[in-house]
Amino acid sequence: MVKKKDSKEFWEGDELCHLYLKSDKLVFGTSYIEPGNEGAVDPGHKYGEEIFFVAKGKVLCEFSKEKKELQEGDAVIIPIGEPHKLINKYKEPTLICWALAPPDD
Repeated sequence: MVKKKDSKEFWEGDELCHLYLKSDKLVFGTSYIEPGNEGAVDPGHKYGEEIFFVAKGKVLCEFSKEKKELQEGDAVIIPIGEPHKLINKYKEPTLICWALAPPDD
């Protein structure tokens, strides 16, 4: 078990991230974005697919060729190597749960 206080906290742009678990097969964490803010562009992952699940709020997920609006309860898979960015253009905070498998080096 990993408590939030024991997770690794870091920022990607205005996106507050918590890394909870990392093994040789999987990475799991969360991202929190206040209204009007956005994360940094993630250039994509070399080996794994990433999944985003919107636990709270709404978010715009911007890919290299399209944008997808995700609402609470929605999920999306980010293909290997696909650049992406999370944007909260809405009036409430957004909480995203994410996992990457397998992890990058």
